[in-house]
Amino acid sequence: MAPDAPRNVSTSVLVVGGCGFLGHHIVSQLLAPSTAHVSVLDLRAPPNRLPNVTYYSADITSPQAVLSVFMEAKPTIIIHTASPPVVSDGQRSAQKKVARELFYKVNVEGTRNLIEQAGKIGCVKAFVYTSSASVVHDTVSDLVNADERWPILRAPLQREYYSETKGIAEEIVLHANRKYGDMLTVALRPAGIFGEGDMQFTPNLLKAYERGQTRFQLGENENLFDTTYVGNVAYAHILAAVALMDTHRLSALPLDHEKVDGEAFFITNGQPVYFWDFVRMVWAEAGDKTEPGQVWVIGKDTGLMLASMVEWAFWFAGGRTPNLTRQKIRYSSMTRFYCIDKARRRLGYEPKWGVDEGVRRTVKWFKERDSRNGAEKKEQ
Repeated sequence: MAPDAPRNVSTSVLVVGGCGFLGHHIVSQLLAPSTAHVSVLDLRAPPNRLPNVTYYSADITSPQAVLSVFMEAKPTIIIHTASPPVVSDGQRSAQKKVARELFYKVNVEGTRNLIEQAGKIGCVKAFVYTSSASVVHDTVSDLVNADERWPILRAPLQREYYSETKGIAEEIVLHANRKYGDMLTVALRPAGIFGEGDMQFTPNLLKAYERGQTRFQLGENENLFDTTYVGNVAYAHILAAVALMDTHRLSALPLDHEKVDGEAFFITNGQPVYFWDFVRMVWAEAGDKTEPGQVWVIGKDTGLMLASMVEWAFWFAGGRTPNLTRQKIRYSSMTRFYCIDKARRRLGYEPKWGVDEGVRRTVKWFKERDSRNGAEKKEQ
């Protein structure tokens, strides 16, 4: 059963990127118990739309298009989740160049445009931005209980351009706090999102299961890693919107230790697990019966050498991205988890679903989807 969205969301909420993975979950939670009027702005509205939701199609980098939607929707709250998917480091340089241009255009220029147009119309009271926990990570070093005091990284310390553009966009949003009339802003930094509708993390794990690769493990599995069920991330966004609206009702500025507006918050399940324990939870839920003694452990250094060779082979063969990459080796071997005490204290955030329940829901969704797709193919 889904958690109740805060009941004082009784206003006009526009979810930018509301047709995407996270955005769809936010819209669904907003619809459940609240009296909010919910709208969605996305590049393309889906054919199967949720009832009682108004859909708008527009490019968020176009000032005219965004202003037109804002003028019609007249949102009090904007939740901005739109972002291109992360690109693998196994791609050709030409593909990476296109991806980098898209990251900057959407994450930086698009976010700046949304903030500016929201400031122009004057009715927006709260702007919630989906940042990323990766903005403080160099993708190489271990992160142990990292909190919001850690600095946002820039190149060359920041090695992932996607994360760099998310960090730039976050700063745009937070610097806009109280700069456009009384519009308040906040940024949330989720880590390792998985769940129903995930098109990146979970599908890769399930593909490995289908290929019979569950007997392999990269690294010794001594690295704690944060994963976050998408329902919890969606819930945190709604809590942040409510906290900003509550701030508007204060007769004085909040104290520093209570402040939400102009702040960033890490959002996780608050339940870091060893990386391969999580992977095997997904595989076991999918039906894998591999016993611990049947697993072949490949050391990190050996894995990096093998991945480098595979990437070069694929590059020479036409530039396809292999299943084994150096990026995946690094991620599966590093410690990376965050402290969510600030979100707990100031947003009242507490994960509604544990990792176990999130995995059960996620794998069930993928099984049902595959079953429906299989039935449709038989009918054709």
